[in-house]
Amino acid sequence: MSKEKKNKASSANGKKHAGWLKRAFFGGSRTLADEMLETDRFGQRQVSDVEMILSPGKQILKNFLEKKYAVVALVVVILMFILAFIGPLFMPKYFNSYIEVTQQSLYPTMSMMSVPSGLKNNIKQISSYGPFSVGLSNDGKVFVWGCTQIGTTGVDISKIPDEVKNTKIAMVAAGIDHIIAIGEDGKIYGWGNDKLGQYGRKEEFAESGFILPMPEELYKKGIDVKKIKKLTCGYQATAILMEDGTLYIWGNKNSYSNMDFFATMNEYDEDIGFETEPVLLRDIAFTLNYIIGVREAPKSGGIYEPLIFGTATLEAFENPNTNFTSTGKNINTVLADHGNATIERVFATNTTAAYLLSDNSVVFCGTFRNQSRSFVAPPKLSDGEYYVDIATGMHHYTGITNLGNVYSWGEDLLDQCTTPKTVKSAAKVFAGGFQTYTADENGALLQKWGHKGYLFGTDSNGADIFQRIVNGSKMTMTIGGVAVIISTIIGIIVGCLSGYFGGKVDMVLMRVTEVFAAIPFLPFAMILSSIISHMPWGETTRIFFMMCILGFLSWTGLARLIRGQVLVARENEYVTAAKAMGVKESKIAFKHILPNVISIIIVTLTLDFAGCMLTESSLSYLGFGVTPPRPTWGNMLNGANNLTVMNNYWWQWLFTALFLAITTICINIIGDALRDVMDPKSNSER
Repeated sequence: MSKEKKNKASSANGKKHAGWLKRAFFGGSRTLADEMLETDRFGQRQVSDVEMILSPGKQILKNFLEKKYAVVALVVVILMFILAFIGPLFMPKYFNSYIEVTQQSLYPTMSMMSVPSGLKNNIKQISSYGPFSVGLSNDGKVFVWGCTQIGTTGVDISKIPDEVKNTKIAMVAAGIDHIIAIGEDGKIYGWGNDKLGQYGRKEEFAESGFILPMPEELYKKGIDVKKIKKLTCGYQATAILMEDGTLYIWGNKNSYSNMDFFATMNEYDEDIGFETEPVLLRDIAFTLNYIIGVREAPKSGGIYEPLIFGTATLEAFENPNTNFTSTGKNINTVLADHGNATIERVFATNTTAAYLLSDNSVVFCGTFRNQSRSFVAPPKLSDGEYYVDIATGMHHYTGITNLGNVYSWGEDLLDQCTTPKTVKSAAKVFAGGFQTYTADENGALLQKWGHKGYLFGTDSNGADIFQRIVNGSKMTMTIGGVAVIISTIIGIIVGCLSGYFGGKVDMVLMRVTEVFAAIPFLPFAMILSSIISHMPWGETTRIFFMMCILGFLSWTGLARLIRGQVLVARENEYVTAAKAMGVKESKIAFKHILPNVISIIIVTLTLDFAGCMLTESSLSYLGFGVTPPRPTWGNMLNGANNLTVMNNYWWQWLFTALFLAITTICINIIGDALRDVMDPKSNSER
C-alpha cells in the first residue's frame, strides 16, 4: 500500500473515532444520518434518500423553538429571573424600610433635573423643597420643572399665573406644594396648593386654629424688595426675613411646632405690662419639623443666646460638632472656642443644621436619618480655604469655597452627594430636594447631579416602586419556586408509590390525597399563615414556613397525574423484564418508570410555579403573607387596595400588577408549549 493510501486510511480512521467521540458527548443523530447517506456517481450525497434522525430531546427543543409565542414567553421569563436575582445587585443603596415624606405618591417622571433651556444659560436662582424645582432667570422670568402635579388637588404647579409671567420677578422660593415669588415692584405672588394657608388670605384661615395667615400688610401692600434679606419656604410655610431682622412668617402651624412663637415673639404681652426690646433675627431656616432662628445680639446687652427655637427643646441643634457623628459642645462654648465668633448664617436639611461662623468655619449638628446606610462626610478643606456659600437639600449640603471648589456631603441614598468625577470650579451653587446645580458668574449652568426621578413613581411612603418591584420579584419567585419544589417532591413520591404498588397502598395514599384535595386551599393557607404570623419567630422563619404551607397544600394534582402515568407504564415489557432480572421494586418505580413520565412532571412543575406565585401574591395581598416593609408583588398590591389609590395613584398598582400578570402568563404559555411538544398525541386529540 502506498504512503498516500495509508495516510488516507489513517485519516479516515481518525475521523471515524472522532465521530464516535462526538456522538458520545453531543449526540449522534445528525452524524449518524450523514454517515447513512449514499453518494451518487458525482460523489454528491442524496439528502432526500434518508430521513433526518433526531434524539427525543433535540426533537422537543426543535418543536418548542418553532412555537414563536413560546420562545417570546421564555425570553420574558428569563429576563424576569435576571431582574429578580441580578437586578438587586445593582441597587446597593436600596433597603426595605425606606421612607421619605417629601416624595410620597409621586407619578412616574425622570424630569427632576431637567433644567428648562430658557434658564440654562441665565440662572439667577433655583429653589426646591421636594419633587419640583422653581428657577429664576436674570431677566426675571420664572421656570418650573420636575414632578409638578400636586397630589390629589388637581393642581399643576408648572402652570405659572399670567400675572407672574408678565411681571419681572426679583426672587422665588418653593415649598413642598407651593411657590412664592416676589416681583421687583414688591408684590407677593403665590400659586400651588393654598388649602393650609401656604399663600393668600381667606376667611376660613382666620377661623382655623392651625393656619397662620399671610400678614395682611404683605398681602395688600406688598413689600420693599430692596430690604429683603432672605425668602425661604418650608414644608407648608413661608418666611421673609428683612435686613433689619424683622420676620414675616405664615403657613400651616401643624408643620412646625414652634411657628407660633416666631410669629408672636414681638407682640405686646399684657402680662408683662411694658414693651420689651424686639427680638431681631440674623438668619432663619426650616428643618422638617422645626424652625431654627439665629438671633441678633440685644442692643441693651444682657444674656445673649445666639440660637432661638421658642417653645421647642432642640438639644441636638444646640450642641454642634464637626462631622455629624457625635454630640458636640454647647453652642456658646463652641463660639468661645472660636475666639468669641458669632453665627452669621444657618443652613438646614430635614434633620440637621450647619452654622457658618464669623471666622469662616462651619459647625454641624443633628444626624441624618439614614446616616448609617449611606453617608458622605464633610470634606477637610485645605489651609486658607473656606466656604463662601452653602446650599441645602432634603438630606444633603453642597458648599462652594473661596477657591471655587464645590463639595457635597450628607445622605447619599439618591445620589445627591455623588458628584461628577471632575467637578468644575463654580461661582454659584444651588441645591434643593435631591439635586445640586452649579453655575458660573454669568449664571450659565456648569454641572448638575443628584436624583433624576422615578421610572415607576413612588408609593405612599415615598419609596421607589421600580426598586421595590425588582426586590419584591426575588421574594415572590423564591417563595413560588421553593413551594413548587416541595409540592413536586411530595407528588412524585405519593404518585409513584400509589401507581406502582396499587392495592392497599394505592387505596391509602389516594384517600390521603383526597383529604388534602378536599381542604379549601386559600382559606386554610390564610389560617395557617395567620397563626404563624403571631408566633414569636423571625421574619425569615415565617417566610420559610409559608413556603412549606404552599408546598404541602398543592401536591395533590401532580400526585394523581403521576399515578395515572405509572399505572400505564408498569404494564410495559421493560418493567416485566426488570422484575424478571430481580431488580428491586423501588428501583423499578423511581429509576425506570419515573424517567418515562418526566414530561408530565416538567409541564406540571412549570404550571404549578405560576400557581404558587399567584397564591403567594394572593395571601400577601390579603395580608396573610409576607408583611411590609419587605416587598413582594402581593403585598405591594395590598398597599394600593383602596379607592383613592386606584383612582388617583394608578402607578402604585398598575406596574406591579403588570409584572405579576406578564410573568405568570408567560410561565403558563411555556407550560402549555412544553405539554404540546412532549405529548404530541394529546395535542392532536385537542
